[in-house]
Amino acid sequence: MKSVFEYDINIPREKLARLYANPDNNIKWMHDLKKLEPISGKTGQPGFRYRLIPKEGNMIFDATVVSRNLPDELKLNLEGSKTNVFVTGKFIALSRDKTKFISEEVFTFRGFFNKISGFLSRRAIKKAHQTHMNDFIKFAITKK
Repeated sequence: MKSVFEYDINIPREKLARLYANPDNNIKWMHDLKKLEPISGKTGQPGFRYRLIPKEGNMIFDATVVSRNLPDELKLNLEGSKTNVFVTGKFIALSRDKTKFISEEVFTFRGFFNKISGFLSRRAIKKAHQTHMNDFIKFAITKK
């Protein structure tokens, strides 16, 4: 399952990409995240692995920075017990001070029952993606 959202934001591309690519910022804008635990590698660089510990009731994900081609793009792989999520953040300069931010999440569910559950949860998954992106944009605007 794929979920894509696009936003035009009045923030320079380099600054927006830097804010998004810094894993330490996740706790500041992901409302359902309790903490982030580094596992290995250099923070934010390709190969960096870290654990996203959620607040109650959500799935734990181990994240890996797959590629970091800033200010153009960041790719992450999130591994959970029931699903993997491949995340791509793209940043396109519309002007010196305006950026098109494209967030894409591709979900792969493991096992028959998880695939059924994922299919039935499509709407909730897309809503959570949109909520995270809205929260990131609010955070980024406060850092202008």
